[in-house]
Amino acid sequence: MFINAIVNGKEVRAMLDTRASHNFNIEDEVKLLGLKIANSGASLKAVNSPAKPIVDIAKVGILLPSAYIPLLATTPHTILAGNKVLPSLRVKHDEFMLRELVKRWLNHKVMVRWLSRFFHYLDRYFITRRSLPPLNEVGLTRFHDLVYQEVKSKVKDAVISLIDREREGEQIDRALLKNVLDIFVEIGLGNMKCYEDDFETHLLKDTAAYYSRKASNWILEDSCPDYMLKAEECLKREKDRVAHYLHSSSEQKLLEKVQHELLFVYASQLLEKEHSGCHALLRDDKVNDLSRMYRLFCRIQRGLDPVSQIFKQHVTIEGTALVKQAEDAASNRKAEKRDVVGLQEQVFVRKVIELHDKYLAYVNDCFQNHSLFHKALKEAFEVFCNKGVAGSSSAELLATFCDNILKKGGSEKLSDEAIEETLEKVVKLLAYISDKDLFAEFYRKKLARRLLFDKSANDDHERSILTKLKQQCGGQFTSKMEGMVTDLTLARENQSSFEDYLNSNFHANPGIDLTVTVLTTGFWPSYKSFDLNLPVEMVKCVEVFREFYQTKTKHRKLTWIYSLGTCNINGKFEPKTIELIVTTYQAAALLLFNASDRLSYSEIMTQLNLTDDDVIRLLHSLSCAKYKILNKEPSTKTILSTDVFEFNSKFTDKMRRIKIPLPPVDEKKKVIEDVDKDRRYAIDASIVRIMKSRKILGHQQLVMECVEQLGRMFKPDFKAIKKRIEDLITRDYLERDKDNPNLFRYLA
Repeated sequence: MFINAIVNGKEVRAMLDTRASHNFNIEDEVKLLGLKIANSGASLKAVNSPAKPIVDIAKVGILLPSAYIPLLATTPHTILAGNKVLPSLRVKHDEFMLRELVKRWLNHKVMVRWLSRFFHYLDRYFITRRSLPPLNEVGLTRFHDLVYQEVKSKVKDAVISLIDREREGEQIDRALLKNVLDIFVEIGLGNMKCYEDDFETHLLKDTAAYYSRKASNWILEDSCPDYMLKAEECLKREKDRVAHYLHSSSEQKLLEKVQHELLFVYASQLLEKEHSGCHALLRDDKVNDLSRMYRLFCRIQRGLDPVSQIFKQHVTIEGTALVKQAEDAASNRKAEKRDVVGLQEQVFVRKVIELHDKYLAYVNDCFQNHSLFHKALKEAFEVFCNKGVAGSSSAELLATFCDNILKKGGSEKLSDEAIEETLEKVVKLLAYISDKDLFAEFYRKKLARRLLFDKSANDDHERSILTKLKQQCGGQFTSKMEGMVTDLTLARENQSSFEDYLNSNFHANPGIDLTVTVLTTGFWPSYKSFDLNLPVEMVKCVEVFREFYQTKTKHRKLTWIYSLGTCNINGKFEPKTIELIVTTYQAAALLLFNASDRLSYSEIMTQLNLTDDDVIRLLHSLSCAKYKILNKEPSTKTILSTDVFEFNSKFTDKMRRIKIPLPPVDEKKKVIEDVDKDRRYAIDASIVRIMKSRKILGHQQLVMECVEQLGRMFKPDFKAIKKRIEDLITRDYLERDKDNPNLFRYLA
């Protein structure tokens, strides 16, 4: 290996012998080289390019440790601190000082790089044997010790000053800042300590102070939307600064400082601004501002909690207002003696659906489908969806709303797609109702009427909503309803078999067209069954069908539910004959007048074998309603036990076929009674299941586990649970612990 040196203007060639020899001493050769270099005026050039020196030590300022070239005439301190670098930095300030620092740093790195190449052999072998740091590391360390340590404070202040000026809108040299901050990173030799301790910590402190001043003014001067616009822009610009000249590790820390000062500190004041806060944004449907609010507050810890609470309060207030509005409208209509069904079931439920659509869209779009807002929406709807309207529970209103959509001639005239969409929304609302079992019973009653009286508009829609309910509430919720639909299909097949039976058995002639629907008791709602004294014309029908049914099975008992039957009879009035569509009860009453012209109330009740309530209902429908088929004495609107009735032979109507409705029975009380009965069974079953599993359990824990088990269908009352526990004790399912009366044991 050869090195050329210039000594007194003449070139001198020194050789490093790198041949393998056990007598080879590299340190001696380095010292020899050092002497030659010292006498040469410190100018070195490569052997392969004798015409041009590659490095000028005195001009650039390279730092080689004495361990390598102990006799180097120009020392590092002299070059960096004394003659060149520091003096040039001391006389310059601010941006000019930063430019000079970058220039000196780049020159220094060039010299270190070239000398590292020049002394590559030393770097590979000599320092390894002596456990010395590499040349590159030594070069950077010397700059750190002699230059960086003195100027770092001034540099930090100058950089932060430029950043603050940029925050105020000035244009600055971002490339210069990038180069300066790279020095803080590189001088650490792979360690971020210099950057973090000497610059980043101070930047974060300055950033907090800067935005604290800004926020204190903005919160007083600006509306909530304007403040959020400024905050979002500030965060965007700080992120942009990181991308252009700050180290990437600073991004999170810097943004957290800005978020803390602009958002966390003033969160309450900002969200609760009277005319522009979160309530106002929700009230005025400012979806863009709400989206921005979410984007900002999701960045800070628990920042969304107050936003979700305000959202919940707002939705609750709007929903409660709908309930009050419906109550007031129902009261007004009742005072005017007008029908309130349309308001209660259609308008109110439709408005609740629209409210849910609106705020569900807010949750999905403005609040990015965040679980906190789904929870807030659920809790808000649970508050007002479980309030009654004009004496009707939400469960009943929802069931009736579905009935109006699904039945023929319902008040909701919708396309098939709109019906499917509406049913989907109704099922979503059902999730907020605590008494789901009550909805199920009301729905089952109305489904039964649609199926039995052929009032269902579309079988596909009936199956579709059952599928949706099954997905929402489980298979047990819809098992009876699905059984009803299947049962009706079987009943139609049974009717076809009956018709075939009549065609093949001429002696079995009922005398009239007869359609019988056979149902399975367990699926359908319970109905009152009376031993109605059928007219002679109907008795034969019943006997013929009973004979047919016994040919199919001898192990089932038929119970006739006459209250659900319908009849078509011809009324031969003097003006003309009119076909009357009536219930079985009405038909039985009218057929009595074939044998008698006049009948008293008591005679009709005795011959039909019905209760007072049923007789009053049917006689009222025939003598006091729109179609007066019977004349009543006295001619009043009230049915009394002293009244006398006769056939109105002069009755007429422009239609040849009329339907005479029977006043509907208020089934609400019966439904509630049935539900309460089912709940008692459900509570009993739940308690037994829990105790069978746990064997011994305290009262409080038993109650809580029972509530948890049954909560999906209804919220059991604590008193009801306590009452069922006592009942199970008397029936020897449980016993109290002798020493602790609040402890129960399961009895196998």
